[in-house]
Amino acid sequence: MWRTSVERFAVLHDYANAATPIGRLRVVKSTAEVVLITKATDASVLAHKAAWKAIKPGQFEYQVATEMTNVYFEQGCERHAYPPIVGSGPNSVILHYMSNKRRMDSGEVVVMDVGAECSDYATDITRTIPTNGKFTPRQREIYEIVLGAQKAAIAAMKPGIRMSGDATSLTQIVRDYFNSHGKDLHGAPLGKYFTHGLGHQVGLDVHDPEAAQTIQAGMVVTIEPGLYIPEENIGVRIEDTVLMTENGPKVLSAGLPKEVDEIEKLVGK
Repeated sequence: MWRTSVERFAVLHDYANAATPIGRLRVVKSTAEVVLITKATDASVLAHKAAWKAIKPGQFEYQVATEMTNVYFEQGCERHAYPPIVGSGPNSVILHYMSNKRRMDSGEVVVMDVGAECSDYATDITRTIPTNGKFTPRQREIYEIVLGAQKAAIAAMKPGIRMSGDATSLTQIVRDYFNSHGKDLHGAPLGKYFTHGLGHQVGLDVHDPEAAQTIQAGMVVTIEPGLYIPEENIGVRIEDTVLMTENGPKVLSAGLPKEVDEIEKLVGK
């Protein structure tokens, strides 16, 4: 409607959708933008840590989500970057699970994908923890494989590398890691349980426009490998928000532990 009206009164002008060129302008973040993304990230780290201390078997997923959102609202963040995801047990293997209605039982893992938006800038953080503070041997095995894959991807980050799309991309590095580490209950490689993309750009939106095919200095992206094994009710995702600099990747969410021993020291304590 608006275009028809404009064309009627300005017939000699050309018109085009501005979304693509504006998206390109959003790829590389300014120093001020990085400051605001860091603010959202720091608030979200505090939210995750608060939930770890409060969580216990018998609680409901929504109680954990409420604990987390209250923290980052108190830190001055205005809204969620996306609806909080707290998926325990069988819900840990469901991508973008947002119902948060289930009671969490002892012996399960819970995927907590929760991030704040502060001053219009978002962040995106996921951790997977044991509800009772102790991973089972199998949960720990799967967790360590996901963590190893994430570390491999972050170590490989550099300007010019692709997130996905070729044999040297970060996604392929993760998939190869999964296929060469561990097996499912039937002896098959684990790569088939990695069922989503490795990451996305972050900024004014938690999923900023994907206007660049390669990683560039100044970009902020997530690195979020995951394995989701329905047969075992084990879903593990580890996600960090990462700034690509000329000198290498800087993990903005590094203040939130992800080593097994560190997690077990904090959960329920």
